[in-house]
Amino acid sequence: MHAKDILIDGFGRIREEVHAAVEGLAPDDLAARPGPGANTIAWLVWHLTRIQDDHVADAFGLDQVWLSGGWEKRFGLGLPRGTTGFGHSPAQVAKVRVDSGDLLTGYHDAVHEQTLGALRTLTAKDLERVVDENWDPPVTLGVRLVSVLSDDLQHVGQAAYVRGLLQDAAS
Repeated sequence: MHAKDILIDGFGRIREEVHAAVEGLAPDDLAARPGPGANTIAWLVWHLTRIQDDHVADAFGLDQVWLSGGWEKRFGLGLPRGTTGFGHSPAQVAKVRVDSGDLLTGYHDAVHEQTLGALRTLTAKDLERVVDENWDPPVTLGVRLVSVLSDDLQHVGQAAYVRGLLQDAAS
């Protein structure tokens, strides 16, 4: 198995878990906080998708789906255009509200498709290309992609946990 196939599989698992975390939830459930200042399912899924969109687009020289696909307008969050959620305050987290989980999964699916398209072009040598010199050592494309995978998996796991808390509270 080639490295790009492992990455494709990993990002596919994120997509599956995003759908599982969001499926069938009402807007109030997506916006529910398990505690004061905690992140919501809507914010967690939006944020992990924004990070994937931002980082993959940057690494491959692509436009962000958030902007080019009109998702920023569809969400209408009242947040800065290029925000990814990094460092958001509880008040900013609360702004990420959606009328339906379909908006979250639609955006995620669009980003997923762009990610897969980029990953399918990879060669082993591409993974060694430096994409960020602001770190010591500089970050290669391979390291950046694994970092996005790790971040996304953590956040989708958090969303699944919040979903479980909501389901337990409803029982």
